[in-house]
Amino acid sequence: MSEYPNLHKLLICRSLLDDPAVQSLMDVLDGDKRQIGPCAAKIIETAEDVGLHGSLLRSYLIYLLVHDPNLAAQTIEMHDSPVGASLKQAFLHDLTLLLPFLTEPASLYLDLPLLDDYKPTMPLQTEASDALENLLKNASTAEDFATALLRYYQSFGYGDIASFKAFRWDAKLQRLIGIRHFEAMEMDDIIGYAHQKEQLIDNTEAFVQRKPANNVLLVGARGTGKSSAVKALANVYYSRGLRILQLTKPQLSHLPDIMDALRYFASKRFIIFLDDLSFEESDAEYKYLKSAIEGGVESRPENVLIYATSNRRHLIRESWRDRSESQDDVYRDDSMNETISLSDRFGLIIQYYAPDQKEYLAIIDHRLRKAGIHLTPEELRIAGVRWEMTHSGRSGRTAQQFVAHYLGQLDDHDE
Repeated sequence: MSEYPNLHKLLICRSLLDDPAVQSLMDVLDGDKRQIGPCAAKIIETAEDVGLHGSLLRSYLIYLLVHDPNLAAQTIEMHDSPVGASLKQAFLHDLTLLLPFLTEPASLYLDLPLLDDYKPTMPLQTEASDALENLLKNASTAEDFATALLRYYQSFGYGDIASFKAFRWDAKLQRLIGIRHFEAMEMDDIIGYAHQKEQLIDNTEAFVQRKPANNVLLVGARGTGKSSAVKALANVYYSRGLRILQLTKPQLSHLPDIMDALRYFASKRFIIFLDDLSFEESDAEYKYLKSAIEGGVESRPENVLIYATSNRRHLIRESWRDRSESQDDVYRDDSMNETISLSDRFGLIIQYYAPDQKEYLAIIDHRLRKAGIHLTPEELRIAGVRWEMTHSGRSGRTAQQFVAHYLGQLDDHDE
């Protein structure tokens, strides 16, 4: 079978050669039919794990090309610019070698017809996979595949940074870990707070467009949708390169390492998200945050902003003792300034207030209608107000809890 391309000649996609299925495929091409089973088994296992479909050899190789690092993808990621002419030529050389496996039936090489039109138990259907499939829809030449993949790298990146909308930080591994089950609402499903959402979107839009933008503090009553609005940004701007990195307060001490890691992904925009943030005066973490926002020795990467939510306007708790004129603090004004200087470093502060009854009932009505339930205005008012009076007042969270209770109590014949 010497007429088939020699994959050992790959230039910048050589990580493919470390893959067990590709190694088995190369043995098959060298005439070792015993490797058909191991090769097909690995490909099918991956297909079921991540939802690959169609001609599996093609789908599997494309999966590796968008998940494993190669020099073209890494260069785009690091420099936020298209690859140079020579590197593009090297990438095209590799796609020319791979072209037969990307355009011909898998059974031609692995003698298993079931691989030609595979249907996984759970098909892969994400925004990134749909975009990739659309880019590759009419690809038939090496130039077509190279152009489509380079466009994909520019829009989504490669590996986990392309697959996930949100991440957490693993201090031991010193890297981002994708959040597989990231629960984010659609922005249109957040009812009310039109002005607050407009401010948040306008600032984020500028950030995504590489224009000047501010760090943001969303502050106000609990359960008003502050966190939901920040998370919803991941849905709005994911295809334009925005990612969310959710940190906890104890992780603030790792901010220098985190900033270094995010600086590498120059083609992406990152919002470091700090939810329900507040500090005691004895907490040291707020100093790391102040340094990261402004005034540190090493500048914050231009592709990073910090968005935080809090129930308090001043993030550092202030006691009445702090205000006492009898306290033993000669520099009382300096101490007071320290407690408010953190929140003042956020360039944009968005205030949230508890919804009035009309807004509260509108939230309930919207979510019930999404579930196919239509209550009359009077039914809505009676049920919603009764729930509000027996729970913690009016808020988006209270409304959501009511909707969950209402839907959970429905009999099957009521639906």
